[in-house]
Amino acid sequence: MSANWAGLLIAMVGVAGTLGAALLTQNRADRTKRMELQAAAEQRREERGHAEALLQAEQARQWQSESLERRRACYITLNTASRQYLTEMTNYVHALRGRQDVDAALNKLEVARLGFRDSYAESQMVFPEAVLRAASAAKTALNTAYGTLRKYGAEPSAYAEEPAALEDAFHEQVWPYLGALKQSMRADLGIDD
Repeated sequence: MSANWAGLLIAMVGVAGTLGAALLTQNRADRTKRMELQAAAEQRREERGHAEALLQAEQARQWQSESLERRRACYITLNTASRQYLTEMTNYVHALRGRQDVDAALNKLEVARLGFRDSYAESQMVFPEAVLRAASAAKTALNTAYGTLRKYGAEPSAYAEEPAALEDAFHEQVWPYLGALKQSMRADLGIDD
């Protein structure tokens, strides 16, 4: 009987070993599968994070590009408007000196002044601080020249000699500010001279 029991015991150990090995193999396979799924989930998380970072970087580049384009367009408009404003002041001086088409020259001057005012108002919302300081200085110089010109234009006979000197004064007192404005705008755009 002991041989029977020994055979039975060996058979039981064999069956238990076979069942245990199957359970152990299944357990290891489940753990391996869980680790693979966790690794895949981690990789997807990393890929999503990388994709988000790329998207944010692209959006930042696009915003920067749009901002630069917006500033560039505004720079062109303000530069053109300021030079047109000064040109129309000069034309008004010539009209006062020649006493012809004074009203037409004044109307053109007012249109140019209003165009400059609108461009300057837009620039206050778009320009960086350094360029805005230069624009403000140019605006002050232009408006001072305009005030002087309008004073002379109101009574041209009382100031017969002054309009002749105004053109030179404009070039000495206003053009440097317009040049500084242009330089600050070009510097902000990264344009070297």
